[in-house]
Amino acid sequence: MYKTKIFLGTTVGGVDIKGHVVDKATAIRLFYYLRDDETGKSNLWLEQFQKVFSKYLTEDKTLQVSYFTSLSRQQEFEDNSKKVIPLFSITYFLAIFFSIISCLRFDCVRNKAWVATFGVLSAGLAVLSAFGMLLYCGRPFSMTVANAPFLILGIGVDDMFIMISCWQQTKVHDSVADRLAETYKEAAVSITITTLTDVLAFYIGIMTPFRSVQSFCLYTGTAVLFCYLYNITFFGAFLALNGKREKGNRHWLMCMKVEQNCPAGHSKGYSVCCVGGAYDANTGCEKEQPVSVFFKRYYGPFLTNTWTKVFVVLLYGGYLASSIYGCLQLQEGVDLRNLAYDGSYVVNYYDDEDAYFSEYGPRVMVVVTEQVEYWNKEVRQEIESCLKVLEKHLYVDASLSVSWLRVYENVSRLLNINLDNETVFKDNLKFILPTFKQDISISNDDIIASRFFIQTTNINTPIKEKNMVNELREDVKNCVVPVLVYHPAFIFFDQYVVIVSNTIQNIAVATAVMLVIALLLIPNPLCSLWVTFAIGSVIVGVVGFMAFWSVNLDSISMINLVICIGFSVDFSAHISYVFVSNSKCDVNEKVVDTLYTLGYPIVQGAVSTILGVIVLAAAESYIFRTFFKIMFLVILFGAVHGLIFLPVFLTFFGVCSMTGEVTSKKQSDVKDNESRNCIDGADHKESRYALTFTNHGLEQDDRAGPAAVDGRDVVISNAFGHPVTTSSHSMKSDPYKQKASDMHADGQLDPDCS
Repeated sequence: MYKTKIFLGTTVGGVDIKGHVVDKATAIRLFYYLRDDETGKSNLWLEQFQKVFSKYLTEDKTLQVSYFTSLSRQQEFEDNSKKVIPLFSITYFLAIFFSIISCLRFDCVRNKAWVATFGVLSAGLAVLSAFGMLLYCGRPFSMTVANAPFLILGIGVDDMFIMISCWQQTKVHDSVADRLAETYKEAAVSITITTLTDVLAFYIGIMTPFRSVQSFCLYTGTAVLFCYLYNITFFGAFLALNGKREKGNRHWLMCMKVEQNCPAGHSKGYSVCCVGGAYDANTGCEKEQPVSVFFKRYYGPFLTNTWTKVFVVLLYGGYLASSIYGCLQLQEGVDLRNLAYDGSYVVNYYDDEDAYFSEYGPRVMVVVTEQVEYWNKEVRQEIESCLKVLEKHLYVDASLSVSWLRVYENVSRLLNINLDNETVFKDNLKFILPTFKQDISISNDDIIASRFFIQTTNINTPIKEKNMVNELREDVKNCVVPVLVYHPAFIFFDQYVVIVSNTIQNIAVATAVMLVIALLLIPNPLCSLWVTFAIGSVIVGVVGFMAFWSVNLDSISMINLVICIGFSVDFSAHISYVFVSNSKCDVNEKVVDTLYTLGYPIVQGAVSTILGVIVLAAAESYIFRTFFKIMFLVILFGAVHGLIFLPVFLTFFGVCSMTGEVTSKKQSDVKDNESRNCIDGADHKESRYALTFTNHGLEQDDRAGPAAVDGRDVVISNAFGHPVTTSSHSMKSDPYKQKASDMHADGQLDPDCS
C-alpha cells in the first residue's frame, strides 16, 4: 500500500545478487530495540544477554556469531583500566630497582639506597594525594587517567636524581643545613622550571573540548604539582636526615659508626662493608661517579670537536627532514576497535561489521526538533526541500531515504485525504503510525518532533567521515524548518572536525607559555629561545615518527602530545640553565662542565621514565600501547636534544652569559689555560674583581698593593654583585671560584684574567 522499498543493506551482508534477486548471503545482522523509558530493566536485560550469549558461544561452535550492545563500549573502556592495574606493581618495582642500583655506592656511608627508595615513595604519595583530592571534590575519573601514575613516577624520579646530583657536589664537611641549602640553590630553579612547564602544559590541555583529555590533564597536572611539593618537602627532609647520617659517618643500613680508613690487616670485603665516608680531598665533595667522569673526560670533549659538530648538524638535518615528512603522512581518526582491549568480543563484532557491512555508512537521522505545522503545505515543502538538498551529497544514496511524511502523502493521494487540514492530518495518522511510531513523537495530540533517515554510502575513511558530517551540518543551517542531523557515531566523527585545530592550538599556547617561563627563569633571552626551539623540534619529531609507528592523530594521541609539550622542555631547560650559570668564557668548556653536571642525571631520568612506561608496551589495550609509544619518543628525542643537539647548538653564535652578554671564543684573547676561570671577556675591564683580604681586620683593594694570601679568606665580588667567599688553599679545587694559580704571589689578580 505504501509502495516503499525495504532496505536490507545494514542487516544482510556478503550478498551475491543475480539480477534483482539475492542469491546468497554470508552474514545476517539482527537488531533488538529496548525501551529508553525503562533504563533499569533495559540494562538488566543487556547484562543477562551478555552472560547467556557469551556462555552459548563457548558451547555451540556451529555458527560464528559476534555481538555488541549499547553498554559494550563503556564496559570495555572500564575493563581497559582494570587490566592495566597489575602493571602498576611491576612499574614501581622496576623504578625502585633502577633508582637503588643508580644510587648504590661501594662506600657504606655515601650509599644512597634509602634516598632512592624514598624518592620513588614521594612520587607515589603525590599520585595518591592528587587523585584522592580530586575524587573527593567529585571530579570525573576517565579511563585515560590510568596512564598518569606511570608518568608521575618518571617525573618524580627525574627530579630526585637532579637533587641527589646537586647534593653530591656540596662540601661533605659543611653542615647539613648548608649542604641542603646549596642543593636547593642549584636544583630548585631547574626543578621549578620543569614543574611549571609540565603543570601549565597539562592545565592548558584542559581547554580542549574532549572530556577524556580534560580529565587526564586535570589529574596529571595536579599530580605533578603534588610531586613537586613532596620533592621539596618530604624528599628534602629525608635527604637532610640522610645527610646527618653521613655527617656522623654511619653505616647506610645499620646506622652504626664506621671507620673512615681501613685498619691494617683487614680484607677488601671488610673495607667495602665496614669502612666508609671517603671524599675527594681536592674538592671536598663526594667522589665523582664513573659516568660523570665519562661525560667530562671523554664525551664532552668529543662532542665539542669541530668535526663532531659538523656531523651533529647533518644528523639534525636528517632528523628534521624525516620528522617533517612523517608529519605530512600522519593520519587522522580513531579505529573503534582500539577502544576495547585485545581479544574482546567487541573487536570480533567490528571485524565482522567491516567485512560484511562496510559498503553502507551510518543511517543518519534528520530530526525536526520543534513543533511545526505539518498540515501546512509550505512547511511540508520546506521539509522536502531540505531533505532533497541532503540527498544530493556524494556520500548519500537518495533512493534509500526513509520519510514518514512522503509515505503519508502517498497514502493521502491513494485515499483522497486532504492533508492541508489540521484535524484531518492528525486523525489519519493512524494509517502510518504503526509503521513509523518510532519516528513521530506525539504528546497531547500534537507532533512535538519527528525524524527522517538518509543512508550514507562508502564512508570508509576518517576524512570522508569528517567531510560528511561537516557538509550535512552546514546544509541544515540553511533549512527554514529547525532541523539537525544526528547519528551515535557522530561523537567519534566530531573529534576529526576539531582534533587538528585543537592540537595546534594547545601546542602553540603551551609553547608560548614555555617561552615566557624560560625568559623569566633563565637569565638570558638567547638561551630561552634555544629552549623554545628544542620544544618545537621535539614536538615535530614526535608527531612525525608517530606516523612511522602507525599511530593516528586522535583524542588518545592528543593527550600524549600535551605530555610532549611539558616533557620536551625538561632536559633542554636543565641544560640551558646550567650552561648559562657557568662562569667560564670558552663555550666548549661550558658545554663540557654542563654535561659533567647533568649528563648522568639526564640519563638516569630518561631511563627511569622509560622504565616507568615500558610495561605498557605489553598492555592488551591500544590506548596504553599508544601512551608508551609516544612517551618513548618524547623521552628519546628529549634526551637526544639535551645531550647532543642543544649542547652543540649552544656553542654557536657565542656564549649565553648570565648578564645576557654574548661573547665567543674568538672574541676572547685569553689563553686557553687562563680563560677557564674568567667570568667575562678579557677586553671588559669593568668586570675586574674587587678583592678584599680579611685577616685580623685588614682590608685591601686589589689595586692597593701586595698582600699575602696564604691561609687567609678571600671575598670576591664578581661582576654581578654576588660575593664569592673562598680561601687560598681551596681555590684550586673549585671551578666556579678564582684559582690561586691566577693570582700573583702579592695577592693581585693576573691581568689576563681580570
